[in-house]
Amino acid sequence: MKLVQADGFEFKFTDAIDAFVFDEKDIAKPTFHGAPMKGVDIVAEFEGAYVYVEMKGYDDQSDYDVTCAASDEERLKRQESFRWLKNYLKYKFRDSYLYRHAEQKVDKPIHYVCLLTFDNALNTRIQKSLKQELPVGKSPRRWIQALATSCQVVSLDKWNENFPKWPATRLVVPPQKAV
Repeated sequence: MKLVQADGFEFKFTDAIDAFVFDEKDIAKPTFHGAPMKGVDIVAEFEGAYVYVEMKGYDDQSDYDVTCAASDEERLKRQESFRWLKNYLKYKFRDSYLYRHAEQKVDKPIHYVCLLTFDNALNTRIQKSLKQELPVGKSPRRWIQALATSCQVVSLDKWNENFPKWPATRLVVPPQKAV
């Protein structure tokens, strides 16, 4: 079993060959990249696939939920926020793919899972948009392989429901004392 803590979450990958913080900030650690690109939070390797995991904890999803906008101005602002988040998640995957390609570690199917603290309806809208732009499961006729085999955007509850072999919990971060 591989235990990984990142961005306020803990994951237990019971059947992983390896799992580690991919977006490492500590220069002394062997998984630090040093290149000026984005990286997903965690990479887990299994016998038949790699899983890229990105987590984002938001206290308020209203900035991204276009369906709850009360005015045209608010809708436009929320659409822009939604687009920003979708692009952020897209480029985290793509840059990670490039890193792993350079490491010669794209030799198995790649699954992308984003754990967001949004409700399932908003996560589904983000997933649909993200899948179209990666592209997932598709490859242009000249490509030898697809970039991503699958893409899921899930809440913590959905993560644990969909991936019972990889339980996740949200860590409680103690408040810092004022100095």
